[in-house]
Amino acid sequence: MTASLEQLQDLERQYAIPTYARNPVQFVRGEGVRLWDDEGREYLDFLAGISVLNVGHCHPRVVEVVREQMGRLSHATNLYYTEPALRLSARLAQSSLGGKVFLTNSGTEAIEAALKLARRARPRGKIVVFHDGFHGRTYGALSATPQESKQAPFAPLVPGFEAVAKDPEALGAVVDSDTAAVLLEPIQGETGINVLPEELLQAARAACDRTGAALLFDEIQTGMGRTGTLWAYEQTGVVPDALTTAKALGGGLPIGALVTGQRLADVLRPGEHGSTFAGGPVVASAALVALDICSDPELLARVRGLGERLAAALAEVPFVARVRGRGLMLAIDLVEGTDAVALARRALLEQRLVVNATSPATIRLEPPLIVSEAEIDEAVSRLKALAA
Repeated sequence: MTASLEQLQDLERQYAIPTYARNPVQFVRGEGVRLWDDEGREYLDFLAGISVLNVGHCHPRVVEVVREQMGRLSHATNLYYTEPALRLSARLAQSSLGGKVFLTNSGTEAIEAALKLARRARPRGKIVVFHDGFHGRTYGALSATPQESKQAPFAPLVPGFEAVAKDPEALGAVVDSDTAAVLLEPIQGETGINVLPEELLQAARAACDRTGAALLFDEIQTGMGRTGTLWAYEQTGVVPDALTTAKALGGGLPIGALVTGQRLADVLRPGEHGSTFAGGPVVASAALVALDICSDPELLARVRGLGERLAAALAEVPFVARVRGRGLMLAIDLVEGTDAVALARRALLEQRLVVNATSPATIRLEPPLIVSEAEIDEAVSRLKALAA
C-alpha cells in the first residue's frame, strides 16, 4: 500500500534533514517519457531526473539486465574481479579518450577522483575553474564550484582553487607552471545551460599544452548523448586529458566514472584511491546497456534534430525571451517580470509538465533522449497554456 503524500510530508518533517525544497507531488511509476503520481495522474517528464534518465524511465533492457544481475551477484568489492566493471571500463575508454577508467558511485565522486589525478600528476598545483561552474557538493568538488551561496556556509574550503572569468585572456593570465588542471563544463548545466564558446575551450587547451597542466572536462550532465554526440567535447574540436561522467551513465542507477587519455592513464597508483561500492556488478551491467543505447548513431542524430525542433518551438512561447543550449540540453530565459520558480511549479501542478528552474529567470528542459516529435509538441503546448 502506497503512503499518501501527506504521510510522506509528515515523515519528512520528523526524520529527513531539510536540505530539499520538494514539490508537493509523489511519483510512483515511470515509463519512457511519462511519470504517474499516487493519484494516477500522468505527467510529461522534460527533466529526466536532471539528465539521469537519458534512456527514459524503466527502459526494458535496463530493467532486464538489472534483475538478472541482481539475482546472480550483487556485490563483491574491487578486491576481486567482476566482468561488468571491467567491460564497462573498456567501453568508456574506447568510446572517448582511449586511456583508462576509475569507476565511482556519483558525479561528485568522479570529480574528486579527477582532482586527485591532477594533483598526483602535479603535486600541490592549483586548480583553475570558471565562474558559474558547478562540479558537486563534497569538499573538493564544492571548492571547484565558485558560487558564494553554496560555498560560504561551509568555509574554509579546500585551498588551491582559483576561479576565473569566462574569457580567453583572463584564463591565459592565470594558468602557469604551478597549475595542476583547468576544470570546466563544456556547457554549464546547473547555472542555466551556458554553452562555453569554442574559442574559450581552445584557449584552455592551449594554456594547458603550454604549461603541462591537465585539461579536465566535466561531462556529468553533457555526456551520454545529451547534446547530440556521445560526449559534448566531440562537437568542439577540443580533446581534454580526462573527463568525468555520471548521471545518465547508469540508466537510472547511481554510477560515475573518471576517464583519462593516455597521458594520465597511469598517474594514480595502487592504494591511492578506491571505493567500496564503485563499479558493482548491478550498476555496471545497467551502465553497459545505457551506454549501448546512448551510443547509437541513429539516436544521436535524432537528438540533434529534435533539439532543433524543441528550440524553435520554445522560441514561439509568449513568455520566452531567449533559448539556448545544444541537442536536448536546453534552457529558456523568461521575459522580465516572469518568475521561473513559480512558472516551473505551475507547469508541474497545472499542466503536469516536469521542468525545473535554475534561477529566478531561467527554466531548464532536458527530456529523455527517446522523446518523440509528438511529445515535444505536447510539452510546448503545455507551456503555452501557462501563458493563456
